[in-house]
Order: sequence, then structure tokens, then C-alpha cells
Amino acid sequence: MIQQIKKYNNLEEFKSSSLLSHQVLHIDLQESQMGDEDASGLGSALANCINLSNLTLDLSNNQIGDEGASGLGSALANCINLSNLTLYLQQKQFICFGL
Repeated sequence: MIQQIKKYNNLEEFKSSSLLSHQVLHIDLQESQMGDEDASGLGSALANCINLSNLTLDLSNNQIGDEGASGLGSALANCINLSNLTLYLQQKQFICFGL
């Protein structure tokens, strides 16, 4: 059975999609001015994608700090069927606190 790749480049469009139906996702949110709150919202939506097996996620060149990255990572732990993850987090400037 061929799995259809669903592609999104808008956070709200993805969050309002049928999350349980996704198996193969490509989400391109590079340079979309995302911050920690947006990354956490994305994570919450991804946590509901329990059938997800393949995810390509491009969050390059946003303003995601350690709080947003941590929330996103914790949420991905709920994707128990996730076997392939490609994650792009290239940043122009990393925001780190508590060094």
C-alpha cells in the first residue's frame, strides 16, 4: 500500500487538519517567524498524530529557543509509530539561557 505524503507550509492549516490520519508528513515552516509558543503548539498537534511513521520537519531560521525545542521534542515522544524523522533546525542565531 502506497502512503500518501501530506505537505504543509502553514502551521494553522496543519493544526486544523485530520491529525489522526497522517502517516507520512512533510512540514516546511522555515523562515515563518516561529517562536517557542508556536513550536509548542506544533508539538501538541504532532503528539496527536499517533499513526505517523515518517516526518520531515523544516523549522530553519525561526526564533525557537530551548523551551520551544524541548516542548517539541517531548511531544514527538508521543508519536510511538514514528520510525523516520528528518529535522532541520538551522538557525541564524541560537537563543540559549542558563549557560
